[in-house]
Formats: sequence, structure tokens, C-alpha cells
Amino acid sequence: MSDARVAALGAYAPRLRIAAEEFKDAWGTFDASGVETKAVPEADEDALTMGVEAARRALDQLDRDGSDLAYLAFASTTPPMAEEDLTARLASILGAPSDVTTQTATGSTRAGAQALDGALDAGPWGDDIGIVIVGDSPQGAPDSATEHAAGAGAAAVVLDGDGPGTIADRASYVEPYPGTRFRPGGSDETTGLGVTEYDRESFTTALAGAAEDIAADDVDAAAVQSPDGKLPYRATGALGVDAGTISAAETVSFLGDTGAASAFLGTAKAFDEGAERVLLAAYGSGAGANLVVVDGPVPTAAALESDAMLSYEKYLRRRGEITSDEPEGGGAYVSIPSWKRTIPQRHRLVAGRCSSCGALNFPPSGACHDCNERPDSFEDVELPGTGTVEAATTISQGGAPPEFVEQQSKSGPFVSAVVALDGPEGDETVSIPSQVLAGDQKVAIGDRVESTIRRIYTQEGVTRYGFKVQLSEVRR
Repeated sequence: MSDARVAALGAYAPRLRIAAEEFKDAWGTFDASGVETKAVPEADEDALTMGVEAARRALDQLDRDGSDLAYLAFASTTPPMAEEDLTARLASILGAPSDVTTQTATGSTRAGAQALDGALDAGPWGDDIGIVIVGDSPQGAPDSATEHAAGAGAAAVVLDGDGPGTIADRASYVEPYPGTRFRPGGSDETTGLGVTEYDRESFTTALAGAAEDIAADDVDAAAVQSPDGKLPYRATGALGVDAGTISAAETVSFLGDTGAASAFLGTAKAFDEGAERVLLAAYGSGAGANLVVVDGPVPTAAALESDAMLSYEKYLRRRGEITSDEPEGGGAYVSIPSWKRTIPQRHRLVAGRCSSCGALNFPPSGACHDCNERPDSFEDVELPGTGTVEAATTISQGGAPPEFVEQQSKSGPFVSAVVALDGPEGDETVSIPSQVLAGDQKVAIGDRVESTIRRIYTQEGVTRYGFKVQLSEVRR
């Protein structure tokens, strides 16, 4: 089937959750069958940042990093930019070589499976590795079944030539079923015609068509595309599996509809819980299906569980329904060319070692903060991303710089701190300012933190991504 093998999996879902009961209280009904809670992105999270979290977990399972990547694919139905090559940003954040082969897939909830199919055909890559990153956060009209189910999450699959996961079988199938689920150009809201029998027929026909070419009756778990908690179980006959096999990989009950990431999150959950043979069954409206049978077990790092619950009002704020944008006139203007020059620092925490005295400088420019000499050059030093809070303050409502007003209106006050980032060796540190992601915890001097990638702000229509730090004790 393919010489490429599955080496590791990573999975991530946002910390925040909302319960079905909140929708029932607000609307008098909840139209997402089988969904008990769902994951909600924080104001500075999106498909790309969630994908980075999943990718880093998968790479850590192998003690590999982005410098080993020869192939990188990104899939989402909700890319943060409608037109821009986001694989370039992912490659930068992960530290991939500039000549890495990249692919982007979108436009369908089976985009992740299509990206995986392409990666399997492209690999293996000798001593190097490939990665498929799938992140999604669908959204519908506030009173729609799509919105009631809409969750968020990301998964990543690392591929190489000798991993423990073999591709036992794979197949695809397409047949036109227009109107089952779609998002018109220029809209943020996914919708559908809502013809129930037609939608079910599309789902089962596509999956059954792909299943004709594979043997999946002996799998431990079937990770089936889950727009809600009921539809996957209608595919038991089409796939030749029973309800228990589908239940073994379901995530929709606690994450909601995770779009293109759905079947991948289910696969990660199944392997994380001890499954040895898993069917990944991705469906995309339109309609088409991709099935992949993976023989494992596969090492998996998953951060999916959380009990940080939101009220419906706070949920609407995170979704941007009752929030304000950046004030007219903008905040501290940083041009895109200027931002581009600092990308190594913002994406990978690249500091500089002074050639005169050896001190670390962040950012590595101008005079050395230690010896005050202006060296001809700084040696690039990538920091490990851990550190200690040296000073902290809370930026309350109304006190945020204008460029952060949108974030604050969605998620409330935030903590800004001076953090002593650890150097790569010994006791050396270098101090930097950063926002601190603390969940519901207070931030105190001496707290340990770890870096993560989030949205910083959007200016001139372009989203800027960079590091923030989170308390080590709240990192999942």
C-alpha cells in the first residue's frame, strides 16, 4: 500500500469547554445529538496554533524536531487566512528547512485524509520524516445545529520509513451529493440544506463505496467522521463494524464536531487508549470518503480532556459575537517587513550570543546588554522555551494596548510578565516580556512557564503569530 509508515501521533484540543445545557438554557433546545460538551478555542487560538500544539506532541514522541522534516502538509476547513500559504508559517514555527516540500488541503472535512493520502504517496524520505497536521474550528449560525455541535481540535501524524504503524489498507470514493454541508465564499458560517435522509444517504454511500475496497472487520476501533454523535453509528453497516468499535474512537461527545480533524482525533484517542488496529474513516460533503487502516500500536501524545467550563455569554464572547474590534487608528504599528525580521525570535525563540562576552541577548541586535559592546554579529542560539516569571501585572478591561483590545474583549483581562527564559545550558537566562496564559490560576514571581505559539494580534488584515508563555502547571 505504501512504504511510508506511521511513526507517532499527537492530538490537542482547547482547554475551554461549554456544556449542552448552556445552549438549552439560551435557546430552549440543543440540536447536536450525542454532544455533551464541546471544545472552544481561546481568543488567540485557531487551526494553525492548535496544529502546532499537536505537531510538537507528535514530534516529541520520537525525540525529533522540525529540522528533520522533508514533507509538511496542513489541512483545515477553517484556515485562518482564506488565501495565504500557511505551511510557510508552520515550517518556520516548527523549524523546518526552507526547502521542505509542503502541501495544503482545504474545502472539505476529508481534507486531512486527502493530505494524509498524498503524504503516504510521497514518502518515505530516507532518514528524514514527514508530518500531516490537521486543525479545525467550524462555526455556524448561532441557532443552527452546526453551531451547536461545532467544536475545535487538531491532530498530527508523523510519517517515516520504519515507524511502528503500517498502512494495512486504504481506499477512497466520490459521488456527487451537492448541498449536504457547505460554506459560501466570504462567509465564516458553515451550513447545509438540512434534508435529513439525503444527508444520511450521502454519508453512508460515500463511506460504503470506499469500504468495498478494504477489509476493516477486524479493527479494534473505527474513527468515523462525526458531525454529531448520532451519524457515525449509521455507518456500521457501510463499514462492516459494530457500534462498540466506533465508540472506542469517538471524541464528538466531549469535543464536538471538529471538522477535518474529527477522524484524526478519534484515531489518536484510540491508539492512546491501547488500540492496535484502527480504521480512520473520513467523510467530506460533496461527497467523498477516504479510509485508512493502520496497524499499530502507535506512540501517541494526546491533550484532549479538560473541565474548564464556560457560560453561554462567555462562549459568545470567544466566538466574537458580542465583542469589539481594535479601535479606529490602531495600536502600536509594526510593519510586516519589520515583523518579518523578528520571526526567528517570535516563532522559535532564537536568541543571540555576544561574540565579545558570550552573554545571551534577546532580541539579538544592537549593543550587548551585558558588556555594552556592539559585536559584528551574534551567534544564533535557540532557547528551549522554559523559564521563570520575574515580574507580572494584570491588564484589566480598558487598559490593553489598542492592538490587544479584540483579544481582551473576547477573553477578558490578561497577564503580562517579564520572564527569565532559560538558556540552552547552565544557569544562564535572558529576560523578555510576554503574555502569560494562566487559565484560572494566579501568576506569581518564581512561577515556571513554558512557551507556546498563539495569535498575537491582527493588523492590516494580517494575523501575526508568535510565542506566549503558559504556566507549566496548567499545560496539558
